Amino acid sequence: MVDIRLHNTRTRKKELLQPLDPKDVRMYVCGPTVYDRAHLGNARPVVAFDTLFRLLRHVYGADHVRYVRNFTDVDDKINARAAQTGRSIGEITDETINWFLDDMGALGALGPTAMPRATDFIAQMITMIAELIDKGHAYEAAGHVLFRVRSYKDYGALSGRSVDDMIAGARVEVAPFKEDPMDFVLWKPSSGDQPGWDSPWGIGRPGWHIECSAMARELLGESFDIHGGGNDLMFPHHENEIAQSKCAHPGSDFARIWMHNEMLQVEGKKMSKSLGNFFTVRDLLEQGVPGEVIRFVMLSTHYRKPMDWTAEKAIDAETKLHGFVELIAMHGDLQKAMMLEPQQALIEALSDDLNTHAALGLLSKLDSSEDANDLARSLVFLGLYSQERLTQRIAGFRMGVETLKIIAQNLETARQEAMATKDFSKVDQIKGVLMSANVSIMMTKEQVILRPDVDFDPSKLEALK
Repeated sequence: MVDIRLHNTRTRKKELLQPLDPKDVRMYVCGPTVYDRAHLGNARPVVAFDTLFRLLRHVYGADHVRYVRNFTDVDDKINARAAQTGRSIGEITDETINWFLDDMGALGALGPTAMPRATDFIAQMITMIAELIDKGHAYEAAGHVLFRVRSYKDYGALSGRSVDDMIAGARVEVAPFKEDPMDFVLWKPSSGDQPGWDSPWGIGRPGWHIECSAMARELLGESFDIHGGGNDLMFPHHENEIAQSKCAHPGSDFARIWMHNEMLQVEGKKMSKSLGNFFTVRDLLEQGVPGEVIRFVMLSTHYRKPMDWTAEKAIDAETKLHGFVELIAMHGDLQKAMMLEPQQALIEALSDDLNTHAALGLLSKLDSSEDANDLARSLVFLGLYSQERLTQRIAGFRMGVETLKIIAQNLETARQEAMATKDFSKVDQIKGVLMSANVSIMMTKEQVILRPDVDFDPSKLEALK
């Protein structure tokens, strides 16, 4: 079996993944708060951990890996959106979840094993909060329940911060009912149009941090193998998850390996609406950027390094993918390709802390006709294409090539006639249609050569039939 080594944020080093149960490998990744379209930065952890999910399924077997990614569907941002639009919270969250799944599906992301909504696990959250109170790690104050941060001696170990330093650097107004400025909310009262549930502490709703602890415990157990998310969640969200989970279940590991992806920039700057460089995934898809191009650009940078989305990288990715499809269409057999095992070098690259940059580098070396099937298998394994999507791309390319052979003959005939009549209008008309369809044209004395370019659009060739 392949050894998988992953960088553990908690220990600051790369560690061998040793699952608690190799027949039940378990991973939890923090998902979105569902009130709006997923922006490009939201997609990065989805792509990174989807790639890890694919690797784990390959190494341990698809039936032996459980991947949970949650939806936060109770949050003040959602409440504000409902008040702003006059729509119900349920309508907003249902719509946004569907958007998210459609957009991430366009990026080749597999569906996780479970995608729990926070509102379906309120009872488990209430139970965990009550356990924390009973053990002296939480207290009720002014209708709230708060976690006693100083009751957990290892608080700050994940992010490498001390509690006193955190307090010294804080610039937030401290609620008067807190025993300590660092204590965080587990439960808060609800009033008016705010969603609320019955609890021992009155009608209220959970704080953000408790939901992931409760859902992870319910779906994966008190201890599991991997917890992932963006590094912006390391503090306070993941720090708080660890504290409340380990205090509620003394002796448990909670998550053994913590993985965090770095943030995303656009054209060298932090993504911001004020800078005009803010993109949702849907924005790019509707602008004609294929999902496989977005995924390729994201995989081209190691998940623990800052990633810069640029138009140049997108163009380069599209060019490379076009070349891959062309090679497979000319020399490959997709049915045979899907019966192959992924190349060992590809698996080894991914097993080295998910080195997707190295994995993509291996694809570029598969450049001969004999490599076509291995290349096709690798593209599907990396999620750059589904088998269905790659089949469609290959079929489209092959159909286009056959059509272009006929058009090339017609263009040669038109050129010969034009040489005799000195009327090149028909030649120019054919060339104009070919250029609009993104076809490269090379005319020598002996022949006309037409080649589909990156943005080849065979539908525009209908005018020449």
